[in-house]
Amino acid sequence: MARFIDIHPENPQQRAVDQATAILQDGGLIAYPTDSGYALGAQIGNKDALDRIKAIRALDDKHHFTLVCKDFSQMGQFVQVDNSIFRAVKNATPGPYTFILPATREVPRRLLHDKKKTVGVRIPESKIVSALLASLGEPILSTTLILPGQTDAMTAAWEIAEELDGQIDAVIESGVDVIPEPTTVIDFSDGSAKVVRVGAGDPTPFE
Repeated sequence: MARFIDIHPENPQQRAVDQATAILQDGGLIAYPTDSGYALGAQIGNKDALDRIKAIRALDDKHHFTLVCKDFSQMGQFVQVDNSIFRAVKNATPGPYTFILPATREVPRRLLHDKKKTVGVRIPESKIVSALLASLGEPILSTTLILPGQTDAMTAAWEIAEELDGQIDAVIESGVDVIPEPTTVIDFSDGSAKVVRVGAGDPTPFE
């Protein structure tokens, strides 16, 4: 059974946050709440955890993995954001959006879209996620926790622990309801905005 870690949604306890990030640093895979359902999270360079994520979600090489970043400055280290895109992305962060952008050399090749050489990035509006990122000191490799055959993200820690028993190492419990909708995905890989998935974020500014 995955380990449960209780973290307060408004005042994350540093000790609990550090326990979660220690699991990531030890090569573990966690499920954690965001502003758009639960996500699976691992360290960027963790190939084993990446393979586990692919198996859990039945993903192929065309899937865009996401780097969850603490702020816009950190995001800029991993993706290329030109002036025409900067303002649109800046205005929508933090929030329930994932942006597909050309990756920099800081991103491991195994995380890139096979043909486009792009990666997803996002900055969630979540104090728990912000605390995790501050403790870890780098983005979290993530994907929304949507099981094969489902359309909504998982939202209950106990259901995740039961469903993914033996496949993940820890689940963070926040004690509050989590929005089941996944992020709204905006693809900027061709230089202009293309809404490829409508989710929790309002797509209107990008249409």
